[in-house]
Order: sequence, then C-alpha cells, then structure tokens
Amino acid sequence: MLFSTNMKTSKAPKKKLFLSNKNRLLVKDLKPNKPVRRLDLIILRIYPRRLIYSEKYTGPVAAACGRDETGLVGIVLWNEQIDNVRIGDIVRLESGWCQMRDGELVVSTGFNGKLRVIDR
Repeated sequence: MLFSTNMKTSKAPKKKLFLSNKNRLLVKDLKPNKPVRRLDLIILRIYPRRLIYSEKYTGPVAAACGRDETGLVGIVLWNEQIDNVRIGDIVRLESGWCQMRDGELVVSTGFNGKLRVIDR
C-alpha cells in the first residue's frame, strides 16, 4: 500500500489513490522526452517558488516531488498550480511531458497539459 509503512498498526483512513488503471501511466514506465497522457501522483514535497524569465515563459515556477505505487518522480509546477497543490494531495497530470534533468525524471504539464487535484 502506498500510504502506510506499517499496515498492521495504522488506524488512519486510507485514501484510494487509483480508482481506475485504464489508460494510466506508472512512474516506472516513464521515458525521457516522451509525452505523459495520464499520471496520478501523491504530492510528497513542494519546494519554494522562484521566478524565471525566458523567451518562452516568464513567471513563477516551483519544483515538487510525487510518487505512485511504482516510484518517485520530480514535478514542475507552473503559475497557479503552485497555489492549488498541497502536500498530500493526489493529482492527475494529463497531456504533459517527461524530461530528464540532472539524471532524474521530471514531469510537467508544459504549455498544453493539465494538472488537477483529484483528492485532498
């Protein structure tokens, strides 16, 4: 189970992370420089926002870390995504992108994708 290290003594209610496995990508199956159609993750950490200035985008960005039952992945949060997502939220990334940064996989919505909270 994804949420408890000690299943026998944990009395906290458990969230159902994945209601449907249909069309869902798993962290273990992510490939660099490939699209991400649908990825469900629980947010483990959100790092402080920073401002970036480039030809393609100017505005706030924050790094985050998420996981599913198969592994961990970095996440890039853009603009309002930073304020909408909290630690412990289960989010769905759709029509995003996967990249390799500093030897680690990172997913992002990019310009055309969506990130929404599906459970708090």
